[in-house]
Amino acid sequence: MKTYHVDDTYLDLIERIKSEGVQKGDRTGTGTLSIFGHQMRFDLSKGFPLLTTKKLPIKSIIHELLWFVRGDNNLGYLAENNVHIWDEWPFKSYLQRNNLPMPIVNSDEWKTQMQAFVEKIKTDMEFRKEHGSLGPIYGYQWRNWPTPNGGHIDQLKNVIEQIKKNPNDRRMIVSAWNVADIDEMAKAGLPPCHCLFQFYVADGKLSCQLYQRSCDTFLGVPFNIASYALLTMMIAQVTRLTPGEFVWTGGDVHLYNNHLAQADEQLARRNDLRPMPTMKINPAITDITAFTINDFEIVDYNPHDSIKAPIAV
Repeated sequence: MKTYHVDDTYLDLIERIKSEGVQKGDRTGTGTLSIFGHQMRFDLSKGFPLLTTKKLPIKSIIHELLWFVRGDNNLGYLAENNVHIWDEWPFKSYLQRNNLPMPIVNSDEWKTQMQAFVEKIKTDMEFRKEHGSLGPIYGYQWRNWPTPNGGHIDQLKNVIEQIKKNPNDRRMIVSAWNVADIDEMAKAGLPPCHCLFQFYVADGKLSCQLYQRSCDTFLGVPFNIASYALLTMMIAQVTRLTPGEFVWTGGDVHLYNNHLAQADEQLARRNDLRPMPTMKINPAITDITAFTINDFEIVDYNPHDSIKAPIAV
């Protein structure tokens, strides 16, 4: 019987894309090898699903999740904590809004100018307020979904209350896909890729299923797996349940054409999987908004080296 390992589940997806994928154009002009529809399941009792066939920046993953949970949509918090996974989009928007020359994406000039932009976000509060916002993206929709009468709905708070009071409810859903805000999200960020998640309680265990409409399999999906697995663990803790499964469901699941060689490099490590790590969470935290980076500890994480790949913007 095959032993469960997060890397096996993920690398099976890489191999499926490489064997069944079709060439498709895309918004960025990079081109992708794509399949439609795939599901992966991760048993959270068997280890934290953080890939070992390449090193992932777990602190960046946690900081981004805390950023979502607090309802933030400004680059400032991420910049202050040296998290750079969102830099490209507000930087590109800043150049476009101010009619400034657009360097070639990922060129040395692009990287130098973007670094200067992020430094200004960190140090200049007026600049941060004007140019650091990514619009009504994930965290905003989770915590401040706008209503027609001018009010807001805290979806995350409501779903936690549902889990506590009526765990058999089939409506324990948080959506980031607000059709009315899609164009506004696209101005400085991206319309949500991981756009809807649902919770399920059985036998005292909390499980979560995510639907992701667009899946950058090499760079993005490993982050998303770890992020939503951790969110499931956090919500299980504040609702006094045990973490169950995280189920990842993808729509357009693709490898960018400039990630194919990196995917092969990662596949070559399949015969040397490392033990899955454990995530420890401060048990004293009982409020989803009270978590800080210091409340998490990843234990026994001994991955292979990271594999660099360009972001398609």
